[in-house]
Amino acid sequence: MNPEMNACCGPLSNVGLSRRQLLGQFGMGLGGLALGQLMNGGAAANPTPNDLGLPHFPAKAKRVIYLFQSGGPAQMDLYDYKPLLNEMNGEQLPDSVRQGQRLTGMSANQASLPLAGSIFEFAQHGESGAWVSDLLPHTAGIADEICFIKSMYTEAINHDPAITFLQTGSQISGRPSIGAWLTYGLGSDNDNLPAFVVLVTKGKGGQPLYSRLWGSGFLPSRHQGVQLRAGKDPVLYLTNPGGIDQASRKSFMNRLRELHEHKIQLTGDTTLEERIAQYELAYRMQTSVPEVTDFSDEPDELFEEYGPDSRTPGTYAANCLLARRLAEKGVKFIQLYHRGWDQHGNLPEGIRTQCQETDQPTAALIKDLKRRGMLEDTLVIWGGEFGRTNYSQGQLTKDNYGRDHHPRCFTAWMAGGGAKPGVTYGETDEFGYNVANDGVHVHDFHATLLHLLGIDHERLIYKFMGRDFRLTDVHGKVVEGVLA
Repeated sequence: MNPEMNACCGPLSNVGLSRRQLLGQFGMGLGGLALGQLMNGGAAANPTPNDLGLPHFPAKAKRVIYLFQSGGPAQMDLYDYKPLLNEMNGEQLPDSVRQGQRLTGMSANQASLPLAGSIFEFAQHGESGAWVSDLLPHTAGIADEICFIKSMYTEAINHDPAITFLQTGSQISGRPSIGAWLTYGLGSDNDNLPAFVVLVTKGKGGQPLYSRLWGSGFLPSRHQGVQLRAGKDPVLYLTNPGGIDQASRKSFMNRLRELHEHKIQLTGDTTLEERIAQYELAYRMQTSVPEVTDFSDEPDELFEEYGPDSRTPGTYAANCLLARRLAEKGVKFIQLYHRGWDQHGNLPEGIRTQCQETDQPTAALIKDLKRRGMLEDTLVIWGGEFGRTNYSQGQLTKDNYGRDHHPRCFTAWMAGGGAKPGVTYGETDEFGYNVANDGVHVHDFHATLLHLLGIDHERLIYKFMGRDFRLTDVHGKVVEGVLA
């Protein structure tokens, strides 16, 4: 056989052809097309965000600040007042209430499941009369701004699948996060900052947080969240290395773009366009990130409002203040993570610490946004991945107890951005174990969040591996009762 001919009798002008290029020359390019579909999960068939007709209807919210309380806050010690638990403190969880529902391996083998009333005092606040624990005096002061959802529920009973479910709409990792879906659909309002920013309270122990929780999954990589860290370099590797000035960096970026564009022409690999976009955003962020993370222009009284921790970068309080600054700059989705709510034992001490760290800055954020006229189009969300049991995990004493994971019901809340203020939606039974009325599933929660941003959750889709995917999978309904 002539070495200059391939097996199909076609000329091989370049023996260094890649597999993609080689397949592209076979069968009038059908092989390359098939490979492209496999490599890109059918991305070529996907509509652009503009083709999706977004927004689908007028949006109430322009942006989201999601205050994620990782670990599962105990709802009956914070918001879901259950006086019957105090009356029956120490008595066994009735079988008629449990209804054979599964428990985690941490309490399934307990010989006793004693009901544990909260040791904290509750009172009603505001014109709405919302019940709030004395652990949260600052949040109680803004009760009339909040839409409490006391009937959230999920299928996930352990942390990793539960937090993955809340953040991506699936218990199995690999799906795009909420922020990635939003930025894919709605784009960015600031070309110099990421549309999706992640802030994690520094120095907090607890359940691990993974970057996949703010990943783009199978969506283009430009939609993944960018984490801003406390310290000299908020974004890793953003600053110029030694000996490189801005002019040199700009020249490098220009040459790199030319090389990438040449490669796109040769291979048709459009994923390189994502890489170009990310490199150029990183270049612009060299100026925009230091500006937005510099609090020197904030007045002393504002730091006092957010609390003493607000002057320390990386704390929950400082991140709440930074979230407001990012929202002002047009960042579409701002995700805060605060760990430490996983109180299987010694709950009273642990939850006091958590509330001391989060209560004042959370309320300050709401008041700050409202004062600036931003609350009406900024949706603020507070909540964790599931709730806690009404019985004690481990020994129950007069002033100490623990609570296990509980997916059957938990509390979350929304404020601003089209959420109805001063209402409590949904109800749990008198034992705080099951949803009694108006249950809100994770998919319903996501459908409602998208609705407030002007998105029909059934129409925000992306084809991957031959299937149409969406944040709400094949489920979800908008919860009309929480809409203003």
